[in-house]
Amino acid sequence: MNFNPKMLQVYLVGGTQDTHHDSYEFLAKVEEAMQAGITAFQYREKDSSTMTADARLIMARRLVEMGNRYSIPVLIDDDVQMALRVGADGVHVGQDDEQIEQVIKEAAGKLIIGYSCNTAAEVEKANQLSAIDYLGCGPVFETTSKVDADPALGLTKLKELNKLSTHPLVAIGGLSLENIPEVLKTDVAGLSMISLVLNSKNITETIEKIKALVK
Repeated sequence: MNFNPKMLQVYLVGGTQDTHHDSYEFLAKVEEAMQAGITAFQYREKDSSTMTADARLIMARRLVEMGNRYSIPVLIDDDVQMALRVGADGVHVGQDDEQIEQVIKEAAGKLIIGYSCNTAAEVEKANQLSAIDYLGCGPVFETTSKVDADPALGLTKLKELNKLSTHPLVAIGGLSLENIPEVLKTDVAGLSMISLVLNSKNITETIEKIKALVK
């Protein structure tokens, strides 16, 4: 699947650590989100995840199959080899993950490449790398979804980084139905969320509300 910035509009991120380490709950919630119209999904087992490498591979395959069924691009967090092995659409890497130059070497032309950048220096470096498709930027607000999250950027900084970037930028971290309208005023290409969707009592309704704001 070729990259299109519209893929970033309603971008769900998650792993089993976001659903009480329950694989069945995780798959059911991701499927409901895909049915409701998310525009991309990133599989991210991090922090307190208890999954083995084999279990992650099986889960990644199931998610890619699900994405194919609903025509939703599926990206793998921080694992180019897994992304290629399971036939994922893309890979997303952070500043502390695999070296971006190595990721580009392995994935360019084969996978959509996303890269986390939270400072002007990081964005400027990314601007020199044409093989990158988009940047993830955050946390915009305080977040409880990532135990190792950086300090919140705030809207002013987000706007500055978005203006500086030559790549489309997706905002992540602490997004809520209340603050999304303000985030969209920064002209970012999309919104990325974890707990807003996966902790929702009504995932379909939450995604419909997000989509209404994005339009």
